[in-house]
Amino acid sequence: MAFGLTNINAQDAQPSLTVLNIDAQGIEYTSIQIGNLVRMEMDKLGTFEVMDKYDVAYLVEKNELKIDNCYGKICLVEVGKLIKSDKMFTGSIERYGKTIIITLRLIDVKNDVIEKTQVNEFLNLQNEMQRMIGIAIHDMFGLKNDADMVRLLTQKENLDNAITMPDEARLNLSGPRMGMSLLMGEAAAIYQAPQSEGGFDALPVLFQFGYQFEVQYLNEGNIQGLFEFIPLVGGIEQGFFIPSLTILNGLRSNKNGVEFAFGPTISMARYADGYYDGNGDWFLEYDWWNDNNNPNNEPNPYSITSRLDSRGNIRFSTGFVIAGGFTLKSGKMNIPINAYIVPRKDNFRVGVSFGFNARRR
Repeated sequence: MAFGLTNINAQDAQPSLTVLNIDAQGIEYTSIQIGNLVRMEMDKLGTFEVMDKYDVAYLVEKNELKIDNCYGKICLVEVGKLIKSDKMFTGSIERYGKTIIITLRLIDVKNDVIEKTQVNEFLNLQNEMQRMIGIAIHDMFGLKNDADMVRLLTQKENLDNAITMPDEARLNLSGPRMGMSLLMGEAAAIYQAPQSEGGFDALPVLFQFGYQFEVQYLNEGNIQGLFEFIPLVGGIEQGFFIPSLTILNGLRSNKNGVEFAFGPTISMARYADGYYDGNGDWFLEYDWWNDNNNPNNEPNPYSITSRLDSRGNIRFSTGFVIAGGFTLKSGKMNIPINAYIVPRKDNFRVGVSFGFNARRR
C-alpha cells in the first residue's frame, strides 16, 4: 500500500515553476509588477506548481541571489538549481511606438534548454496588460483564446470601443452629413403639380445637408448604444428652405460598423386645409364658397382635411424614421453610410446619406 501511494503521488505531482521579474521597457509597469501578473496567469493554467511570490522572495534573500537583471537562460538555470525549481519562466514586454511586443520563454532547468518560446504583438493598450499576458500564455501552451478579444487587442482598424478607447465617453462618428430624400406617393405628385393646383412645380427629390451629433450611453462587448441628433436643411437646390430635426436611438456593431436606429423627426412645410370633391380633385376650404363652385350657397358635404400645399401656411410636420447603415474606415477617417425611410401616408420618403469625420483622441 505504501509503495502504491508513493507511485500515485509521483504521477500526480506537477513540475514546479518559478517566475522572477519580467523585463519591462517603455511601459507603465515595473519588472516586478509584470512578474506578478505573469505569475498569476501561469497559476490559472493549473499545469505547474507555481511558486508563491513570497516564497520566491524568501529564497532569493536566503541564497543572496541578485535577480534584478536575471532574464537570460544561463542566469535562470543557475537560480533554478539553487532554489530546486523544475522550470523557470522569463520574458520581456517592450513598447515600440503604438505596438507592444510580449516575448515569453519557458526554461527546463534540469536539461538546461529553452523548452518553449512565444512572441505576440499587441496594440499599445496598457490598461489591458493582464489580458495581453493571458493571451500570450494561452498561445504558448496551445490553449484557446477569445477570438473577439484577440482582434480588439491586435488589429489597428477596429472601430472604437471600450477596449481600444478606454478613456473616451463619446463615439467618434459625429460630423457633417449630406444626402438626398426621395418623396413617394401623394407627396411626390403634389411636389410635381403646378403651383396653381397647390403643387410646388418641383422634382420630388430633395438634397439635404447638416450635421450629426452622437451621444454614447453603451459601449461594451460588440455593441454600442447611442443617441443621434441630426439637424438638416433640404431643398436649397430648388429654391426651398426645409429645416428638420431627427432624434434617433440606435445600436452599432463594433465588429463591422453595421447599425440600426429609429426615432422621431420634425420638419417645417406648407400645409393647407381643403377637401377632395367627388372626382378626387383638391380644393382649398374657402373655394367651396366661391359662387362658381357653390351657386346655391349650400353647406360643404366633403370632409375638410389638411395636406401639403404651396398656397398654405408653414406648419410643423412630424414623422417616424427607421434607418440602417454601416461605417467604412480609412486610417483615422470614418465614413458612415446610411439609408432610411419615413413611412407616412401623405409624405412617404426614402433617402440615403453619408458623412465623414476624423477620429478624435
